[in-house]
Amino acid sequence: MAKTRITISLEQDQAERIRQHAERAGMDVSAYLVHAATRQMAESDAIEEQFAEVDALIARAERAADGLPAEPASEPAAELTEQERHEVEEALSLVHGRDRKARRPRHAA
Repeated sequence: MAKTRITISLEQDQAERIRQHAERAGMDVSAYLVHAATRQMAESDAIEEQFAEVDALIARAERAADGLPAEPASEPAAELTEQERHEVEEALSLVHGRDRKARRPRHAA
């Protein structure tokens, strides 16, 4: 099979690291890069194959969702009663805590 030349640009330190790794693997740089790229492509293909059914399911769900009506606009909330405001404050105090003088502590910025 005919070979094709591909030119890549690398930072000097990247090129040196690749040369060192290729040498340790007993390969020339071209063979090393082809081997690395082939492994990466095989891994990507395997992942895509493994998740193909999930991707298809998501695509079908997205198409189905496109046909659904938009959510109705919600009406603005009515003003809270004094009792509701008190309940909200109590709920917030459970989350944020209060100091001994029944004030919420200041949070450090």
